[in-house]
Amino acid sequence: MSTLLAPASVGPRRGIRSAGNCLALPEARWNSRFLKATRGEAVDRTPIWLMRQAGRYMQHYRGIRAGTSFLDLCKDPARATEVTVFAQEWLGVDAAIIFSDILVVLQALGMPLEFVGGEGPHLPQPIRGPSDVDALRDPLQAAADLDYVYQAIRQTSAALAPDIPLIGFCGAPFTLASYALEGGSSRQFAKTKAFMYREPDAWHRLSARLAATCAHYLNHQVAAGASCLQIFDSWVGNLTRDDFREFVAPHLATLVSHVVDGVPVILFGTNTGHLIDLIRDCGADVVGLDGTVELGDARDLLGTQVAVQGNLDPTLLFAPQDRLAAATRDVLAQNAGRPGHIFNLAHGVLKETDPEQARYLVELVHGG
Repeated sequence: MSTLLAPASVGPRRGIRSAGNCLALPEARWNSRFLKATRGEAVDRTPIWLMRQAGRYMQHYRGIRAGTSFLDLCKDPARATEVTVFAQEWLGVDAAIIFSDILVVLQALGMPLEFVGGEGPHLPQPIRGPSDVDALRDPLQAAADLDYVYQAIRQTSAALAPDIPLIGFCGAPFTLASYALEGGSSRQFAKTKAFMYREPDAWHRLSARLAATCAHYLNHQVAAGASCLQIFDSWVGNLTRDDFREFVAPHLATLVSHVVDGVPVILFGTNTGHLIDLIRDCGADVVGLDGTVELGDARDLLGTQVAVQGNLDPTLLFAPQDRLAAATRDVLAQNAGRPGHIFNLAHGVLKETDPEQARYLVELVHGG
């Protein structure tokens, strides 16, 4: 029998604001501006990090990646550490995020995974029926097989400056289920939605197994040295509010509720402007905002009990610096000095980005 989790009701998470430093983090890391912002505390300047800050837009990354596959790089703790630390130090951002990929969880659950050049991830044996769901590996065993990620986190946490937190991450149950059902990326998610509507019992079994695997996975990451966690729900914006409530929220709330106490959890999805209050209610400590919502409006809607992250359009890094500066100031102005804001892009850094523009953005944010 698989090791699943006790379901959690949708609602506010136990607050990290009153949990204290139960992880016994070094004082400089616990009091870093990034972690203080996740707790809604006042900071000396707005913290910033960038999704996909270690990636193809950086020459250093391309050099490390040369001659090896993306998946092999993810599974090499020494090189994963190197690209993670280099990106944080070169950009001057306030947090690092471990170099990995959300789909390693599906591979650990027994699904073959490959990355095809120019086409992205491919799962050649997608889930096609309830029996495929039940054939997935046990969550505890799957999480244990991701030790290469934990090794990279241990090495990276030790290599970072004392005041720089390391973010661990995973994919959300809906997004991982979508990849497992579609066999890769999709635009319309027809196979995902058909399975969700026609096989609701199997859908919930699949989501429950993914939630359990990811909870064990995230807690292993914390034990290895991650001091914040981000859950990527990249595809959930394709759902209506009613479908989110029925098919997603119970499993997302269960996942978040089983993360070790005291660790801030960021929930981020794309095209989710219509869902951000429901995402908050799944227990987020920080709601990651994409480009479908104004930051000021989101803060007004979400209230003061959660922090927010975001949300500059990543294509503005292609703009002249005066336009980039104006857009950056606008995001900061929308926050209106309220505590609990982490600056980020509305999605990841694009591979065509000039890295000097990314570093200039960090300087802009730190300059206020």
